[in-house]
Amino acid sequence: MGKAVRIAIAGEGGQGVQSFAQILTEAAVLEGKEALYIPNFGIEQRGGVSIAFVQIGDEQIGAPKFKTGDIVVALSDRAVRRGQMHVGPETIFVYDAGIEGIEADLPKNARKVLALPALETASRKLHPRVFNVLIMGAVIGATRVVTPEKAKEAIEKRLGYKFEKSPELRDLNFQALEEGINLVAGMEVA
Repeated sequence: MGKAVRIAIAGEGGQGVQSFAQILTEAAVLEGKEALYIPNFGIEQRGGVSIAFVQIGDEQIGAPKFKTGDIVVALSDRAVRRGQMHVGPETIFVYDAGIEGIEADLPKNARKVLALPALETASRKLHPRVFNVLIMGAVIGATRVVTPEKAKEAIEKRLGYKFEKSPELRDLNFQALEEGINLVAGMEVA
């Protein structure tokens, strides 16, 4: 893997930004990689913009936060604007294609901009509740930063208590992960 992959994930409070980051970080640790996760959100837990910084690599990670991400994920219109500050010429910028009227705010300096029909796909095929896991699957599929198997194991560790109460949520989350991976299959990402 070489240098650490830097991922910034931004969205509205309540969209599962921090869960996405924690699961991705846990999957990396389960693979024996170095991983670091730093949450960043305002006083609002729901309704405010939340951002998470994740780094995954094979060697020790020196600094917890970074200015420019290799991958920047935006789950809402405000997150697209907030994520701009973390985009550089080598960044892959991923956002939900269902965000309307955001074209003017998309980064012009990113190496690649990926518009994914994530919320629409989650709503049509699964449930809007797993939108964040679907986008995480797309990031995993596009970058191979962790394996789908370890991502599923991390989902189980992070959300297992919910699965005990509602076993159907396990399948829903695993399907969302696979659906996200399938969304980017065949796309030119690098």
